[in-house]
Amino acid sequence: MGIGKNSYQKEGVDTSMKKIDIRSRALASENGEYILGLEDTGSHACYMIYGILKPGEKGRLIKPGDGHEEIVLAMKGDLMLTGDVSGRLEQGSAFHIVGETSAFLENLGSDEAVYVISGGHSAHDHHN
Repeated sequence: MGIGKNSYQKEGVDTSMKKIDIRSRALASENGEYILGLEDTGSHACYMIYGILKPGEKGRLIKPGDGHEEIVLAMKGDLMLTGDVSGRLEQGSAFHIVGETSAFLENLGSDEAVYVISGGHSAHDHHN
């Protein structure tokens, strides 16, 4: 059986998958992050950040900003958090951070660490 049109797909809307190599883009960036958002999706609703920390690297700021919330996931390696949010974030674990709350990430390991941040607008405050 082939793949058919799903109930959420609209007639005349391109539903083909647009694959984006965000790891390569993060590696090529000055700060080790790539933000998948408006430029790639055409949407203001949400974004995703793919970040890479070198062994022993620290001081990577996590701060959603006014009207935004984020979920931070340690994909590879364990991270130490300091700032408004502090503690150890083990590989496979996540935490929620809101607004002007900030944290700094540190890679505790001898290999690169990878994190993914999923973000969007807070329910009570979003852009017009």
